[in-house]
Amino acid sequence: MQAIIPAAGLGKRLRPLTNTKPKVLVSVAGKPMICHIIDALLQYNIKDIVIIIGYLGEKVKEYLTKHYRGINFHFVIQEEMKGSAHAVGLARPYIREPCVIVYGDTIFSTDLKKAFSVKGDGALGIKIVNDPRRFGIVEKEGEKIVKLVEKPNYIKRSEALVGVNFIRNYNLLFNCIDELIEKGIKIKGEYYLTDAFQLMVEHGAYLTTFNVKYWFDCGTFDALIDTNRALLKLKQRYKKPIIRNSNIIIPPVVIGKNCKIKNSIIGPYASVGDNVKINNAIIRDSIVGDNSEISNQIIEKSVVGDNVILEGKNKSLFLGDFSKAVPQ
Repeated sequence: MQAIIPAAGLGKRLRPLTNTKPKVLVSVAGKPMICHIIDALLQYNIKDIVIIIGYLGEKVKEYLTKHYRGINFHFVIQEEMKGSAHAVGLARPYIREPCVIVYGDTIFSTDLKKAFSVKGDGALGIKIVNDPRRFGIVEKEGEKIVKLVEKPNYIKRSEALVGVNFIRNYNLLFNCIDELIEKGIKIKGEYYLTDAFQLMVEHGAYLTTFNVKYWFDCGTFDALIDTNRALLKLKQRYKKPIIRNSNIIIPPVVIGKNCKIKNSIIGPYASVGDNVKINNAIIRDSIVGDNSEISNQIIEKSVVGDNVILEGKNKSLFLGDFSKAVPQ
């Protein structure tokens, strides 16, 4: 079993965090979002992974090769942002067996064995939504998918694709991606994977669906904070507050290595990176990156990047890496 992770996006809606790091390396619930995906794949012993990189892609390559040993990574550059189908198509030279395709900003939790056990050409992960207009959706007869539509213009309860897919007939998928590009089938200048799946259906493929139990969006700041909250709640080990030295830790939280915390309250729903210094502060419902320093602050519903110095006022804020906010 192999995997393809398209991770070339610019992450415009997460600026200024993505001014200095690729979107998939933005931290949520204690680690970069792409690491949540890779850790989920490792549960199924999937260790041959194609990563499609683009914007600041060398940082993705450097981080993953440093932090994951024993995984056979293939890094492929998507030089032009031509959409999800185009990105997946770039993996073709490396795929030799059935594969899982997961978008690099799609954190999920589900039993993939259900997808692997289905008969036919593949299974697409879905979640029921009331407004499908920003998703690809499927229509079925029984268990078989008979039609897929990217970003429909109607509002009704629908089965929406969430960006986690298992493809057994990978050769047909790649042929359909080629066909999609040859025919110029685009939406707003991009080739969508949903449309490639539709071509598979038109060529007689048997595709079905599987339910994704938990699916988390990391595309905006609000979504990032919501995902941080949800993941921490899922992974919580402690339920009661912990009083340690001069600090109060209110679960669920995650605190990285080598942090120095004094006279502070951390949590609930706080993620603190490595080597962070916190003094006389309250941090809740927020994400704080590595090597940052926070003092005399109350921050809530905030995202603070790496190497940030923050002091002074009560705030809800979003700061990119190497920012400095102190009283003048």
